[in-house]
Amino acid sequence: MQRLYDFLRRHPTWVDTFWAVVLFGMSGMSEVSMDGSPHHHGSLPAGLAVSAVLCVVVALRRRFPEPMLLAALATGLAQLVLDVQTTVADFAMLVITYTVAAVGARWASRLALAVSFCAAAAAQIRWPQEQASFAGQVAIAVFQTVPFALAWVLGDSMRTRRAYFAQLEERASRLEKEREAQAKVAVAAERARIARELHDVVAHNVSVMVVQADGANYVMDTAPDQAKKALETISSTGRQALAEMRRLLGVLRTGEHQETGEYVPQPDVGQIDDLVEQCRSSGLPVDFKVEGTPRPLPSGVELTAYRIVQEALTNTRKHGGPGAGASVRLVYFDDGLGLLVEDDGKGAPHELYEEGGADGRGHGLIGMRERVGMVGGTLDAGPRPGGGFRISALLPLKPAH
Repeated sequence: MQRLYDFLRRHPTWVDTFWAVVLFGMSGMSEVSMDGSPHHHGSLPAGLAVSAVLCVVVALRRRFPEPMLLAALATGLAQLVLDVQTTVADFAMLVITYTVAAVGARWASRLALAVSFCAAAAAQIRWPQEQASFAGQVAIAVFQTVPFALAWVLGDSMRTRRAYFAQLEERASRLEKEREAQAKVAVAAERARIARELHDVVAHNVSVMVVQADGANYVMDTAPDQAKKALETISSTGRQALAEMRRLLGVLRTGEHQETGEYVPQPDVGQIDDLVEQCRSSGLPVDFKVEGTPRPLPSGVELTAYRIVQEALTNTRKHGGPGAGASVRLVYFDDGLGLLVEDDGKGAPHELYEEGGADGRGHGLIGMRERVGMVGGTLDAGPRPGGGFRISALLPLKPAH
């Protein structure tokens, strides 16, 4: 039974053909009386021909709505000319009116509406009720017009409903495409963020390892204990770098990310103290102070603050020269977090920080500005009067809209 239903739904013309055959049979039975004479004016062959054409209209109404409307109109005119009074087959007029109003062209729908208001009046004029008065004739014509008007209104409502659902489907499809585009943009932005993370991890840890390796090589013969400590620092720093690189590169390979858009564990402000201790153990004197009342901050602000300090201290080791020292200040304001990182080294031209070179220098400062911009903060970076370099940042608790 289900298969039959699915077949008929996929082939509606078969359904229309079935009802057309039924309609023709009913029309044929109503054409003649028991003695074989027609029940209407006009000849029997003309009545059967009219019924046959109208039944064909019903059978093909969905496949060819506009031509079938014209065929029905021509048949109706033939009925008037040949004096073939209305029969059961004239029900096809209602069916084709509904069909063109629902699925036909606009001109066909308007034509069907106009003819609907004229058909009953024309039939009443051609075959008047002899016993009815003029007012009665008008009432009968109006009464016969109502079904045609209702058929057209129902068809037009179906057209409007289909158009509404089609609009909803088109909108849903468009929103789906927009979501896919936004997802791709989000993935691209996330991978860019991961690339910045990777740069920060590599630049910081490798610079620590290089400094420790140089120190170990220098004191290998004279102070084996210090060399051993430096090698241990290199080993732990290398393991930490590898762990973070595996995490970040694993995300790039799989393309998977958490709902929050952040990957754990993420550095925060509380780990800046460990970062400073690591720099001190690598031979860079760092003065670290916190002003104000420490409190929890948004994760994006904490990560940005950590990466700024990390990048600034890495640049100090790379460009500060021998004997350089640095200071880090964290200031908690009511509406944000202030950062000040300075060094007293010989420094390097500002262009190296800003534009970068073959060794990748400068990307860190660009990355800082991107990070600060993402949380709605401000960044000021440049040489200090008298030598050294200064990086100042203000990170608001709420991004600017």
